[in-house]
Amino acid sequence: MSGELDIQWFPGHMAKARRMLADSARMVDAVCEVCDARIPYSSRSPELPAALAGKPRLLVLNRTDEADPAATRRWADALRAKGIAVLETDCKSGKGVRAFPGAVRSLLRERLAANAAKGQAGKPIRVMVAGIPNVGKSSLINRLAGRKAAETSDRPGVTRGKQWITLGDGIELMDTPGLLAPKFEDKSVGENLAFTGAVRDDVLDTEALAARLMERLRDLAPAAVEGRYGFHPEPGCGGTELLALAARRRGFLVPGGGYDTGRMAVTLLDEFRGGKLGRITLEEPKND
Repeated sequence: MSGELDIQWFPGHMAKARRMLADSARMVDAVCEVCDARIPYSSRSPELPAALAGKPRLLVLNRTDEADPAATRRWADALRAKGIAVLETDCKSGKGVRAFPGAVRSLLRERLAANAAKGQAGKPIRVMVAGIPNVGKSSLINRLAGRKAAETSDRPGVTRGKQWITLGDGIELMDTPGLLAPKFEDKSVGENLAFTGAVRDDVLDTEALAARLMERLRDLAPAAVEGRYGFHPEPGCGGTELLALAARRRGFLVPGGGYDTGRMAVTLLDEFRGGKLGRITLEEPKND
C-alpha cells in the first residue's frame, strides 16, 4: 500500500455547530482554541477564523505528554514568532493548565485595563473554548474547573451544544462542539485527524488507515515500531506488509495460518492513540 488516503467526515451536527459559534462570538471576550500537539497544523480548524473574526485567541497545544518534546518546542516557537499566543498543556497530569488564567489575562490586558478605567474591574472574562473534535477541550475545562464540568470521551462528537462553566478566578468558559472543515483539501490533514481519533473510526477503513500509519511511523519513528513490535520497518516495506509483520510478532492468527491484520490494525491505532509507541509528532512547522 502507498499513497495518501482521502478521508472526509462532516456530520450534520457540525453545520449547526458552525452557525452556533458565529452566533455566540458576540458573547465572549476571547477564544481558546485547543489543538493536538502531535498534529498542531492538522488539528486547527480552518472554520474558526471566519466564525470568530476579530476575537483575541489563545492557542493551546494540548496532549504534550504524547507529542515529541523537541517538536512541541519548535511548534511553540514558530507560532509565537507569528504573534500567536501559545500555551502548552497536558490535561492528564495538569501540567501547564494553571498558567491558563494568566495567559488569558495577558491576552486581554488592554480590554481589562479599559474595564478598570470604567470602574468594571470585576467584570467576568468570558472565553469560548473551541477546536476540532477529540483534542481535549472538555478535559481542559474540567482541569480548570477542578471538577467534571464538561462531558469527556475518547470518541469525537460527544459535545453537541454550548454550555457555560464558571471558574473561581473571574473567568467564565463556554464549551462548544468540535468543528471540522466540510472538506479536507489536504489529504495529509484527513489522515492525521483519523490517526489521532478526531474522525470517527466507524466511517473509516480501519485496516487501510493502520497500514498508512505504519508507513508514516516507518519514516518518522522506526525505533518506536521496533521497540513496540520487535522488528525494524525497512524503508521499502509497505504498510500492509508491516501490519502483517506486527500481527505475526503479536501472534494474531486466523484459521488456516494467516495473520489477523484486522485485529492488528485496531491494536496499532489504539496503542498509537494511547501513547504506547512513545511520544510522536506527525508534522513539523511550515516555513510560510
